[in-house]
Amino acid sequence: MNTAQTVEFDGLNGVRLVADEWNRDSAADGRPTIVMLHGGGQNRFSWHKTGQILADQGFHVVALDTRGHGDSDRAPGADYAIETLAGDALAVIDAIARPVVLIGASMGGLTGILVADQAGPRRVTKLVLVDVVPRYEKDGSARIRDFMFGHIDGFDSLEQAADAVAAYLPHRPKPRSPEGLKKNLRFREGRWYWHWDPALLTKPDDDPALRTEKLEAAAIGLQIPILLIRGKLSDVVSADGVADFLTKVPGARLVELSDAGHTAAGDDNDAFSSAVVEFVSGS
Repeated sequence: MNTAQTVEFDGLNGVRLVADEWNRDSAADGRPTIVMLHGGGQNRFSWHKTGQILADQGFHVVALDTRGHGDSDRAPGADYAIETLAGDALAVIDAIARPVVLIGASMGGLTGILVADQAGPRRVTKLVLVDVVPRYEKDGSARIRDFMFGHIDGFDSLEQAADAVAAYLPHRPKPRSPEGLKKNLRFREGRWYWHWDPALLTKPDDDPALRTEKLEAAAIGLQIPILLIRGKLSDVVSADGVADFLTKVPGARLVELSDAGHTAAGDDNDAFSSAVVEFVSGS
């Protein structure tokens, strides 16, 4: 089995970005590299199962910790603007120096839209959007922020963190052991804290309406294959939101996962990975 190696890239202004990489030696086989961008408050381990499946198919895979998440550096001045995240991803693509397929969940998907628009079809050949469209549901997004804000002071134990996740994701079976959460939490001063920068939630806000218009215009202008994977239980991407997106981006393909919500890759990883493998392997 091909195992992941931890690597580093330079983002904008010298911000250190950490990633897991599989199959670097296969990067010259003529197929694009798969670059995976996680959602807000997550990290590269969100992609571990799918990354491994793609690696076992022979793909060169890079799963990135976005700035302020996981083991990557926190942003000077709390600069977590979507344009900055896109700049980081473009720097990673430049370092890879070959065409890529982008897979982005939530915040990572919005980042991916801008990256694909700015990079052009020779550098980004396909795009997978995981439960996100430019016109997403604000109530669902607010529920994510409420969950993140609600536990910004950490947890007494892994068990307490696991209970919080189970309450937030009631459709997902609760793991028997909370040990897996150690990839998402760090222990310091007697408590467990999420492994992302709290300044994400207090950074200066931009104009959300202008941001939506910019992202939508970028998506409409893309001339590459696009796959939208939606969890049918999602409260972030609605059926109306999907219909609107497909009307405006008619070349996009839709796959819906019946047993998944917004965190589609973790909710039903088998179905999710199958859809991704089929899409990235096709012509």
